[in-house]
Amino acid sequence: MGPLNEKMAAGMAENQGSIQYEVSWRTLGEYMNFMEKKGISPNIASFVGNGTVREYVMGYENRVPTEEELSQMESLVQQAMEEGAVGLSTSLIYVPSGHAQTEEIIALARVASRNNGMYISHIRDEEGKLLEAVDELIRISEEADLPAEIYHFKASGTANWHLLDSAIQKVNNAREKGLAITTDMYMYNASSTGLNVLLPAWAKEGGHDKTIELMGKPALRKKMIREVDFHVPPENILLVGFRNKDLRHLIGKTLAEVALERGKPANETVADLIFEDDSRIQVVYFSMSEDNIKKKLALPYMAICSDAGSYTNEGVFLEQSTHPRAYGSFARLLSHYVREEKVIPLEEAIHRLTLLPATNLKLDRRGALREGYFADVVLFDPEKITDHATFKEPHQYATGVIHVLVNGVPVLADGEHTGAFPGRFIKGPGFKAP
Repeated sequence: MGPLNEKMAAGMAENQGSIQYEVSWRTLGEYMNFMEKKGISPNIASFVGNGTVREYVMGYENRVPTEEELSQMESLVQQAMEEGAVGLSTSLIYVPSGHAQTEEIIALARVASRNNGMYISHIRDEEGKLLEAVDELIRISEEADLPAEIYHFKASGTANWHLLDSAIQKVNNAREKGLAITTDMYMYNASSTGLNVLLPAWAKEGGHDKTIELMGKPALRKKMIREVDFHVPPENILLVGFRNKDLRHLIGKTLAEVALERGKPANETVADLIFEDDSRIQVVYFSMSEDNIKKKLALPYMAICSDAGSYTNEGVFLEQSTHPRAYGSFARLLSHYVREEKVIPLEEAIHRLTLLPATNLKLDRRGALREGYFADVVLFDPEKITDHATFKEPHQYATGVIHVLVNGVPVLADGEHTGAFPGRFIKGPGFKAP
């Protein structure tokens, strides 16, 4: 959400869906302070994204930055760290984040390192080049001298499931060398991102507007359609989010079903839908192995994430579908994988949800029930906690959580929201008071 230049802020304001808001901030710290003053129930913290600072300085240009441009990006990361960012993040399967070469990321990670922050990454490939992508993260950690985490660690696509064992071994070897490498995951065998990730790299290089422009040129559109890469078959791609209200009747259908309805090949349907919706289109990809989920969960350095927004099941939120992880990831850990499957014991699961991520992120006095710590407390019934969100009906709250206190203030009482908003902007270790 920052730093933003004027062009980025205008784009953020123009490309809003059902949820409308004024973009009144320009730096990451200003956004986080805005949220705290507005009123939030949970605590919030943030990394600064390399894609954000790259877009700020270079737009969507796919090239190596000049010395001046790199220096400007380093200054923006430094500013964000001093404002309270917990570290540097990258999302290397997306643009413009993925336009950065390893050396550029190392330079920015060194800034985070100097501020005692960490590096976290949606690594460059989770499919056939998974091992090379893990190597890149380890190299960044080593050369920039900072802890690093692979977020939602996985081997995606049936043909790549076997790579997970080797990826785990690479992480274990790095940890044995003394590098602080960690991972996190969500509790489902399906991921969620844009339908546009199926398009060839050249079609996404300049960002979404450029993709739409290229689609308007018949020869390039045909080339784009020919080069659509189905790492997951169309019947395993679920459509969950559209900007265009006229397309929302397709929510809950698979790409294969929509292609059949339209009487067109699936690859052509991909291009048609993106063009008609003028968006990346949110979809769910059923691409992971249940056995691999259990294998990953057994790793002692595996923290738990949702990889989703925090939603409510009313109002504008119901105009779109979402991934069930937005409502059920943590409850699913405690119910399905702890109580039913017994993959890890309850005490270990709680550690993975609390102290492990708080320690990785260097959050001050968080993540444990200790004297002098902030009173962020969850009371739940381990025999009853259950996730109810499904891929067809994701907007369903989990049950079995009784009380939640945030900074000592009850936010959930007897399973109901109290209307309190005691959440704070939790600053990273590089924070400097203005």
